Amino acid sequence: MASRAAVKFAPQLRELRIHLCQKSAASKGVRDFIEQHYVSLKMANPKSPILIRECSGVMPKVWARYEKGVESSASLADLSAAEVSKAVEKLTLNR
Repeated sequence: MASRAAVKFAPQLRELRIHLCQKSAASKGVRDFIEQHYVSLKMANPKSPILIRECSGVMPKVWARYEKGVESSASLADLSAAEVSKAVEKLTLNR
């Protein structure tokens, strides 16, 4: 996602949620990912909810909710922005 246009979500994806800490080192890559890619990701998927939830001390994680309430998640702890991008892409396309 870094060097090309933002990924278009699979039609089955209903919501993308990202949890992170505002200060922890484990969430640095997630903060960088949001700063670099949120706008292009939202522009590519204007009708899809992309929720960013910040909470002090929480371990970074991404959830994808699909049709019929099915959810998948991936830990984003200590990942770089590029690795976070790959994890998000995997969850948003593979369904």
